[in-house]
Amino acid sequence: MAPSVVLNWSVGLVLALMTLLFIFRIVLTWYPQVDLTKPPVALVVWPTEPLLAPVRQIVPPIGGVDIAPVIWVGLITLLREILVGQQGLLKILG
Repeated sequence: MAPSVVLNWSVGLVLALMTLLFIFRIVLTWYPQVDLTKPPVALVVWPTEPLLAPVRQIVPPIGGVDIAPVIWVGLITLLREILVGQQGLLKILG
């Protein structure tokens, strides 16, 4: 398998996994009573919180609703399309 195919596949997989984790974070905002430090929820919080915290400082929760995960889903989806989409940079360069 060509290195460009492996890179394309790997980047797509990582970005898809991060999108899924942020979607889980969106669902977790509906349940504020859930303890975010206990497994298995901590497995979703650990990789996403370092990215969410700076966004929350720029865009605080609106009406008690945390929109930072929604922003990240949009950013990652855009990045995934730019890099590995049908006309993505990694496909063009590969």
